[in-house]
This record gives sequence, C-alpha cells and structure tokens, in this order.
Amino acid sequence: MAGGGRPWSDTIPLLDSSARFSSVEMATAVPLHVPRRSVFLGVDVGTGSARAGLFDEDGKLLGSASSPIQIWKEGDCVEQSSTDIWHSVCAAVKSACALANVAGVEVTSLGFAATCSLVAVDSEGSPVSVSWSGDSRRNVIVWMDHRAVKQAERINSYNSTVLQYCGGALSPEMQPPKLLWMKENMQESWSMVFRWMDLSDWLSYRATGDDTRSLCTTVCKWTYLGHAHMQQIKEKDSRDMEACGWDDDFWEEIGLGDLVDGHHAKIGRSVAFPGHALGSGLTPTAAKARNFELGLVAGTPVGTSLIDAHAGGVGVMESVPVSDPEGNCCSLDEEAICRRMVLVCGTSTCHMAVSRSKLFIPGVWGPFWSAMVPEYWLTEGGQSATGALLDHIIENHVASPRLANRAATQGISLFQLLNKILESMMHDMGSPFLAALTDDIHVLPDFHGNRSPIADPKAKGIVCGMTLDTSEKQLALLYLATVQGIAYGTRHIVEHCNAHEHKVTLPTTQDFPLVGSCSQFVSSGLELEVLAPTWAVAAYWKQRGSDVNATHSGCYPIMMPRESESVLLGAAILGAVAAKKYSSLSEAMKALNAAGQVVHPSKDPKVRKYHDAKYRIFRELYEQQLSHRSIMAQALA
Repeated sequence: MAGGGRPWSDTIPLLDSSARFSSVEMATAVPLHVPRRSVFLGVDVGTGSARAGLFDEDGKLLGSASSPIQIWKEGDCVEQSSTDIWHSVCAAVKSACALANVAGVEVTSLGFAATCSLVAVDSEGSPVSVSWSGDSRRNVIVWMDHRAVKQAERINSYNSTVLQYCGGALSPEMQPPKLLWMKENMQESWSMVFRWMDLSDWLSYRATGDDTRSLCTTVCKWTYLGHAHMQQIKEKDSRDMEACGWDDDFWEEIGLGDLVDGHHAKIGRSVAFPGHALGSGLTPTAAKARNFELGLVAGTPVGTSLIDAHAGGVGVMESVPVSDPEGNCCSLDEEAICRRMVLVCGTSTCHMAVSRSKLFIPGVWGPFWSAMVPEYWLTEGGQSATGALLDHIIENHVASPRLANRAATQGISLFQLLNKILESMMHDMGSPFLAALTDDIHVLPDFHGNRSPIADPKAKGIVCGMTLDTSEKQLALLYLATVQGIAYGTRHIVEHCNAHEHKVTLPTTQDFPLVGSCSQFVSSGLELEVLAPTWAVAAYWKQRGSDVNATHSGCYPIMMPRESESVLLGAAILGAVAAKKYSSLSEAMKALNAAGQVVHPSKDPKVRKYHDAKYRIFRELYEQQLSHRSIMAQALA
C-alpha cells in the first residue's frame, strides 16, 4: 500500500485535505481572481550539486539554479550527507523561483531525479552513518563508491536468475553489494537502519512522508522484477501497488534475508510507476518557507521519482524536429523510439535504449520493464567516468592553472579555450581535420572501471603516447584524445547492443525526411555546470562523438534537446503527471519534449577511416590490459 511512511515531523503530522488547504490559505493568501499559471518544478540531485528547474506548459525552461553538495572521498569510499543534500535542494528551489520570478503558489507540481546513491536512515528519519569515520552526517553511499567490489563478485558467483536482468552480473555500483558490505563491516549501523533508500526515493519521502518506492530505482538498482506488474498496468489501481517483484530466495542466498522481513519494509513495501502521485503531496514541514525547506505550498503534488539518467531519457525521448527541409511537420511512429539511444552526459554517461521485447545483452544492464518509458523494456549501458574523467585529465596537468587564468581573463570557459587552441593548432600544423591532431595519442577511458559493455570494474585507464611536453598545447591534445576515447566507448556500446537485436539505427523509410529526426539523442545536464560551464562545450563534445559514431552502421547524427536541462525537464514531467495535468507519462513526454540543434557527422571518408583506425586501437588497448594482468598474475602466483 502507498502512503505507509511516517511524516518527517512528530509535531506536524500529515493533515487531511481540508485541514491542509485551510492552513495553506492562511500562509499564502492569494486573491481568487488572480489567474494562476501552471509551473512544473523539477529537482535533480547530481554528484556535485542539487539543481532545480521551472518549466511552463510548453516545456520551456523559465529558470534554473544549483547549489553545491559536500562529498567525502577516501579510497574506494565516496560518501555524502542527506541533510546537506536536502539543504542544497531547498536552496536551489528558492533560487530558481527567484530567478524565474515564480511565486511558490504558482508551482503546481514537483518531481525528483537523483543519482542512484544509497541512503540510510533510522526509524525517526535521521541519518545513520555508512562511513568508517563514524560521522553520522555521512549516511549516503554515493553511486560511484566501489567499496563493494568483492561483495559484487560473491553475489555474482551464485548465478541467481535475477542477474539475467542486470546484464548477467551486478555492478558494485548497485545496491545489493553495498548493502552486503554494510552488513559485513558496520554491524552497529546495520542494526540501526530502519529504511535503506535510493536517493531519489528518499527525496520523495522527505518531501511527502510517503515511503512508496519507484519502479525505476528498485528495478534498475535493487534487482526488483518489475515485470511482475505487467498484468496490472491496465487495472484501475495499477499505479499504487504492493511490492510483488522481490525475489526472496535471492536475498536469502546472498546473506541478506533479514531485508525480506516485514514485507520488505526496509527496502520497499510499496512500488509504483514513475509519476504516481505520492501521499497528500508536500507536507507542511517540507513546504514551509523557512529553516531550509522549499518555500512552496503544502499539498503540492509530488510524483514518484526517477534515476537522473532515466529522467534525462523522459526529457528527450519523444522529441521530434520542428519540420523537414520542405517545411513539413515530422512525427514519430509508435516504434520510432526503439531506434533511438539517449545519451545522458555528466559525471558519468548513461546510454538508454528501449524495446517492445526483452533483450538480454551481456555486460549491459537490463532488460528493465517500465523503468523509464511505461510498457517498454529498458536497456542501460554506461561509462562510469566521462565528465569526471575530463576534469581529472585537465586539473592534474601542470598547464591547467595557466590556462584557467587565461580563460578567466578572456571571459570564457577553460573548455572553450582548449577548443580554440586545437583549432589554431589544426591550421598551424596543416592538419587535414581537427581529429587528426591525436594520431599518436590514444586514451582508454576506463579510469573508474568499465560499466558497459565489458562490465569489468577492475579495468584501468590507459594513456598511450605521452612525452615530456608539459605545454598548453599538449594538454589540449590530451583533452581531445580523452573526448575521442569517451566517444569510442559509446560506439562500442552501440555496436554491442545492435549485435544483440537492438535497432539503434537511422530509419530506412521516409518516416523522417529530415535526418535530424535521428537515432541518438544527447541529454546534457547532470553536472554540466561543474564539468562544462557552457552549452557550447557540450556541443563541441557531441560533435566529436557524432564524428566517431559515423563510422559504422550508417551515419549517426545527434539531436540535442531544445532545453539543455533535460534531466530537470524529465523530473518536472513526473510532477505534471502526478498533478493530473496529463493522463500518462507518455502523453506528457509528447507534449513537453522538444528538439533543438542537430549535429551531423562528417561525410569526409578520410575522417571515417581515421576514426576506424583509432577505434581499433581503442579496442586493442583493453585486450593488452588483459594480457598484462595475466602476465603479472602468473608472476605473483
């Protein structure tokens, strides 16, 4: 049953509707004759910041703001504070409303998206430490935390049937390995935890007091079998469901049988489709304007959440170009989205593709039923470090401080300056095209393991072609080679998915006269303000990726969304559905998704030949790494 969770205040309980709205009227008295516009609020909690965005009924961004989040990194352990996250969320929401000139009373709905981090709270909703430090603030194991590699290996050795729906193996970034690590290493904390929650579910719970979990989070990160609800989706109350997709044998087998107790109360007794209306909406405590709360109206509808990447998919998947070159409007057939892949770029990159039938792809997460688009199976590839890798490469180079100062003097971003240096080098050196500058520098971007399609958390990054040169030009070349390596990783994922019956390809009929109604969408936003301060930088990145992916299976243009904040739009769509502004998530996507610029790949055969050669080296670098591992293992045997 939904709504079973307790509110976040012992002194201000959830109120019935009549009491709730009478109290709101006193707090936010607005003349009845003043027309209210509908403004949809989306909140996205990324790795480094909380962001809030306000959208109108055309899906246009009215304003957005962000607030930084504290993070602790110690070896493989990466931790955050849910208290700090909530304060950042409230600050971002208030700033966004101020920048957009939107009053709290105008916000008609709210939806959350977040990284798939693990939150631990006690029976009062207070934080429980997940840290060796014992610091009670540090109650969030961040998605990128790799402390549970050994636990993941052990769980995978059992070959449970649930693993079929995770690409054949659990990643240490998923929740069961992290939970097992906690039980084995922090017994005191383990005994204190009353709820283990995905971060986006915790945000919804913190806002509404409703402990209903999202089908997205539980299916994608907790081994919940969402297709157990397949027959219920047409029923009247199908969006308000008892959890029936937990495999109790799996939890018993891996040593976490105590999580089955109380009808799975600690991990999710109730599971609902994304966009399901939670409880009675915002609690008075969460809504109030002071003490780090949101400054909104109590009772504002809140929708069941999504993981951030999946929200990005919801924010762009149904986009179509405005018109073709002849001025004809374009539209999608029912299966068009099955020919698409959504790239959601930030600290990491997720590659989202859907299909009508379930496709089991080794090394790629899924198939997840209805985890993003209702009644479609989701396949989820990914790279664990992309934006984070660019940051790492640049910030750890000796020339970085000098370049940062030059960029600040010129009033541009560091990435824009690097791009200008590369363009200048291309002309000065007489290079036939920009990509050719890196003919002797090659990067394997697995600095934080390989999520897809190899699924090797022990993989390491490789930079081939280093010299003693420490100049700004050398940093620019290293930056470009890293961008290319990231793009080759995307090509590897696309090829692997297509080899296992996905159809990420251009349409073969005249359904889309304009090539821009394409097979790959790029959603930017997760950590864009930290990783690439301008949209132009992201466009540059995407152009390089488009060139790379042009080399096989036809040319893959990339459509960039009209709104750069696609993850925020996806989150806002959840609230709009919960507020009954749209009858379904699919209807809301069709109404609010909109396409922007289309980046076409180079048609120069020399460019394609060049990228083919570099991609071959990219693949060989990992094979060489495996060989080196074997040699050293034998030496140490």
